[in-house]
Amino acid sequence: MPNKNSGLRALVALLLLAIIWGYNWVVMKHALQDAGAFSFGALRTFLGALCLMALLALLRKPMRPHEIPTLILLGMLQTGGFTDLILWALVEGGAGKTAVLTYTMPFWVMVLAWPFLGEKIRGTQWLAVVLSVAGLLFILDPIHLGTDALSMILAVLAGVSWALAVIVAKKLHQRVPDLDLLSLTAWQMFFGSLPLVAVAFMVPAEPIHWTAYFSGAIAYNAVLCNALAWLLWLYALQRLEAGMASMISMLTPVIGVLAAWWELGEQPNLMEMTGMLLIAASLIVISIRGMRQHEKVDCAIAQE
Repeated sequence: MPNKNSGLRALVALLLLAIIWGYNWVVMKHALQDAGAFSFGALRTFLGALCLMALLALLRKPMRPHEIPTLILLGMLQTGGFTDLILWALVEGGAGKTAVLTYTMPFWVMVLAWPFLGEKIRGTQWLAVVLSVAGLLFILDPIHLGTDALSMILAVLAGVSWALAVIVAKKLHQRVPDLDLLSLTAWQMFFGSLPLVAVAFMVPAEPIHWTAYFSGAIAYNAVLCNALAWLLWLYALQRLEAGMASMISMLTPVIGVLAAWWELGEQPNLMEMTGMLLIAASLIVISIRGMRQHEKVDCAIAQE
């Protein structure tokens, strides 16, 4: 049984993790002023994968990849598709709104788990569905779609891609329950980064402006958002219930919204704020259900 001090340190680790991942939405928005989306996406994921590989070696964890076809699929969804979609969304729209719409992922997991895993929506999950759908409608405001419609659609699709990765991870865990989480994450990110690197070389784009901020943004993404963040995540999962860890990690989009409001001047209007609060309530319902049923956090659930 972990002692109280250990649990407190785990909570602090999760709060630091949420700050790192939440503020990164602003970092990425700024970084896209100095590089194309494909170039930045390739750098942040490939270098991030290398940082995780170095962490594997440092911790003497298994380096050899297993279940390679599934890792490739997971990489295409969780790293390749997710990264391209969020960066494209950030190019077209605001950081705060993108963060919130992307974090509708748990809602999409519930919806997709029905046809793919045979897990029907039950009980309080229906409340989460109603809250999520209402939140999406308030934010998207389909009657008055504005110039950021494309950005919002891309952010939602990023959440769907992330949710599909969680479904794939669930199936993988059912088949091979003892795979090392860090090794799995490192290899899926490596495989998922390769198409981004290829596209970055093939698609014409303006040359990267290697400003001090852009260099710092690459380091922030590769080192803090990957190596350090995953250390914090794994540390917390070993000392807290998975549902609690999942709930606290959901502070990430809240911090993203607040950081974008403070630093980028992205002040949500009343409709958007209402939608964000509804989605936040949905995430809380899902997390509380997970805590009560002692549900396990899957490897794809952690993502900035």
